[in-house]
Amino acid sequence: MTKYDALIIGGGHNGLVCACYLARAGLKTRVLEAREIVGGAAVTEEFHPGFRNSIASYTVSLLHPKVISDLHLADHGLRIVERPISNFLPLSNTEYLKLGGGVAATQAQFAKFSQADADSLPAYEKMLDKAGDLLRDLLLVTPPNVGGGVSDIVRALKVGNRFRKLSLEQQRDLLELFTLSVGEMVERWFTSEPVKAAFGFDAIVGTFASPYTPETAYVLLHHVVGEVNGKRGAWGHAIGGMGAITQAMAAEAEALGVEISTNSPVADASIKGGRVTGVKLANGEEISAGIISSNVHPQLLFQKLIAPEHLQSNFLERIGRYASHSATFRMNVALSELPDFTCLPGTNCQEHHQSGIIIAPSLQYLEKAFFDARQYGWSKKPFVEIYIPSTVDDTLAPPGQHVASLFCQHFNKDLPDGKNWDDVREEVADLIIDTVNEYAPNFKASIKGRMILSPLDLERKLALVGGDIFHGSLRLNQLFSARPMLGYGDYRSPLKGLYMCGAGTHPGGGVTGIPGHNAAREILKDKRWKRF
Repeated sequence: MTKYDALIIGGGHNGLVCACYLARAGLKTRVLEAREIVGGAAVTEEFHPGFRNSIASYTVSLLHPKVISDLHLADHGLRIVERPISNFLPLSNTEYLKLGGGVAATQAQFAKFSQADADSLPAYEKMLDKAGDLLRDLLLVTPPNVGGGVSDIVRALKVGNRFRKLSLEQQRDLLELFTLSVGEMVERWFTSEPVKAAFGFDAIVGTFASPYTPETAYVLLHHVVGEVNGKRGAWGHAIGGMGAITQAMAAEAEALGVEISTNSPVADASIKGGRVTGVKLANGEEISAGIISSNVHPQLLFQKLIAPEHLQSNFLERIGRYASHSATFRMNVALSELPDFTCLPGTNCQEHHQSGIIIAPSLQYLEKAFFDARQYGWSKKPFVEIYIPSTVDDTLAPPGQHVASLFCQHFNKDLPDGKNWDDVREEVADLIIDTVNEYAPNFKASIKGRMILSPLDLERKLALVGGDIFHGSLRLNQLFSARPMLGYGDYRSPLKGLYMCGAGTHPGGGVTGIPGHNAAREILKDKRWKRF
């Protein structure tokens, strides 16, 4: 039996990050990845001859600067470029809204619909930024366990001290961001439908909810805490696609001596006396290790890889209730030309082609999409974000042609009337393309090939339970110390030597690297190895 100090289950970006830190501290570490490539949802693949794209995760902002620096990702070829503007919303045949390019530029766009909204923007951004500062401070913190020991009490006091330093007004803002719906939040600041929709969209991304569902305002905050090349709140593109991030991480891991095994699905974990002793692979190989760090979804770990007799029934019951549902449908399309929007014509590359193109003209549109999916299984008028990375990256498509990511909602993982996603995926993909075509009439005819990932496909291909891009909904009862559940928010598990380093832990989903970073710190603390 082969023996290692540490095994990482799942070679997604957080697993690779965790492996790097453990190997740097001197642990003999091996990464076990079920697919033929590492990267998890952050991969670049050819989906049509000559066309490559980030097939799942598709844009960069939340990747933490400390992870980028510590893992020397730039030295391994990672280069991230910022979008010229953040978002573009085609609204009708004649109207559109752009966000980004500076506060003054965005205010000028808002003023087309409401001067009051333009005037409100600076104060709104200041409020979000202040709230974001607190969240940024907590990203690299290990959440205190409720009812834990002295170290948990100390951590809780430190967290409380961060809140105490906020002004009373800032504390009120933060409470509202954690509890209100995004609809309530933005309607307190803005009056015009396009402006409210632009902010409402960010709060619904990856969340199966109406914009008037309580707690959705927090998801808006979750999406503004990132940065690109030092610029806060910006979004960008990794040259070569999202796979460039994870390939750089893998290069660093291998340089540190990590052994990376692809096509190596784990069948189950070996446990003796309440402690993990290794794993058994699907091919029968048994591997010994005193530390296992899981980068897979918490339900996959505790319901599939751990025999139930090793876990308390109450724990298993609560893990079974862990909510995972982002209602996401992903498509990648190969294009012969850029979309020609009726509100802003032209197939020559313009700044709106290099932004996030959002089809969601109002909060009511977003709400109707949610209720459609609840009733029928999918939105009759889905909201869609289109990103065309080939406008800034010529490595992805043949000259003069393009690739686009389509991130679409709402699409219920559970279809009514006994329907199955395998039976309707093509029909739904056609609906999405027709939706885009209403705003850019050349879009449908320009498609040369497409890759469809329904909620079921996302689960089967990338192990995203329920098709959830965040490894669990970002609800108040699944955040910080309660992610994935109270008592185990500190990256540890009920079994000695078994840790969690995936997005099912604090701070949640997105390509951040933070769960991997924080989990490694706790592992090394328990091992009394040198800290980083």
